Amino acid sequence: MDLQISVFLLFILFTAGHSLSCYECMGLTGSCADQTVKKCPSGSSQCESSTAVVQFGDISSKLKAKDCASTCESGSMNLGTVKATTSCCNTELCNLQDPPDHSDVPNGKTCYSCEGQSCTTILSCSGTEDRCIKATVAAGDQSVSVKGCASKSVCDATTSVAGVSSISCCEGNLCNGAQSVSQSFLFLCCSLLSYFLLH
Repeated sequence: MDLQISVFLLFILFTAGHSLSCYECMGLTGSCADQTVKKCPSGSSQCESSTAVVQFGDISSKLKAKDCASTCESGSMNLGTVKATTSCCNTELCNLQDPPDHSDVPNGKTCYSCEGQSCTTILSCSGTEDRCIKATVAAGDQSVSVKGCASKSVCDATTSVAGVSSISCCEGNLCNGAQSVSQSFLFLCCSLLSYFLLH
């Protein structure tokens, strides 16, 4: 009996001192070639890998990030000019691979997205993007809006994005409304993008 208690206490001490390790990198040119191994801080129980593609006219930029995460939800979001995908896992060094890219597999869902000041563009959703999303941010005295497609898991996780208010998701085709917005949505795109890449 004493031996069992001793082994149990030893097991608890060993597991309490063991922390997760994840790959870490930030690739602003579409590559995460300089990955390092990072011992995750206390409270981080997952590894994440994110990819975002930003498209403005003919200019396209691909960003990649990997890190430890205290909370992480696998899923994707497409705002027309910004497409972000995140995958999460909870085993040692499990974020070696980039998140799966399902952007070329339409799923039949359609949502409104914004181009300039008009939010009447119809966007074809892909992969696991089964919701329409719309959000607003107050930037000084300006109100900025974005709309697009998102996975249910992304909608569930975006309830507390810093600097972003009135995030809502809905399930029907084109359910996120086609109203125009009064300002450019570049600021909100950057806020949402930094949330998914750095959260």
